[in-house]
Amino acid sequence: MQSNETVVKQAQAAIERAARLDPRNSPIAMTFSEGTLTVDGWVPHIGAKKLVLRATNSVPGVTEVVDHLRMGSNHPLGDGATRDAVCKQLLESVDFQTCAIYAWGKGERKVLREAPAAATGTDAAGVIEVAVADGVVRLSGEVISLSHKRLAGVLAWWARGCRDVVNSLTIEPAEDDNEEEIIEALSLVLETDPMLSLNMERVNIACRDRTVTLMGKVRNEAERARIETDVWYIYGVEQVINKLEIA
Repeated sequence: MQSNETVVKQAQAAIERAARLDPRNSPIAMTFSEGTLTVDGWVPHIGAKKLVLRATNSVPGVTEVVDHLRMGSNHPLGDGATRDAVCKQLLESVDFQTCAIYAWGKGERKVLREAPAAATGTDAAGVIEVAVADGVVRLSGEVISLSHKRLAGVLAWWARGCRDVVNSLTIEPAEDDNEEEIIEALSLVLETDPMLSLNMERVNIACRDRTVTLMGKVRNEAERARIETDVWYIYGVEQVINKLEIA
């Protein structure tokens, strides 16, 4: 059996290979005990976070990874401001117009929007409750599709001050997840992103084994990078291959 120190060293090596992080700018501390590896520290972006978690999960002897990684600055926006930013994204989204939105703060739940009454003839799109602690956004409740769950998660990531998202939304009625669903959700996110103005006919999206491959043409490097970041935000994506060309 390997020592705890050996497992941590192997995890550090796996992170260096997979995420190519500079330990001076992105210090990551790890502890290992009885199969559980706890990863704590700061990473520059969502892609690095997912690559770190994927790499550490593959280390021999590791049966569980406890994720304490955070993104962005050591001086985040206040939790109240981040919660308000997330709720604003949800309230303004066309896809959640008939969804009840609640915000948690100081142990109390505030009603931001009730679901439409059945008498109106409008179908409700679910219930989303938003709570934020230490920059980590927690989404709970239920929505009507996996695409809605994924979009809600991305809207939370887009909010200023968000350092992580715990997406516990359930689907009612339940749906089976698949790669076509990931592509559908990503297309919805790219069409929703206010920072993008894409001709989706120029962008091709493929997904296999939770790896998304992007191909096609974009206008500039900023657009290319933004699309890749949006892909990383999608719940369930484990790897991104960006073959987009600037034209």
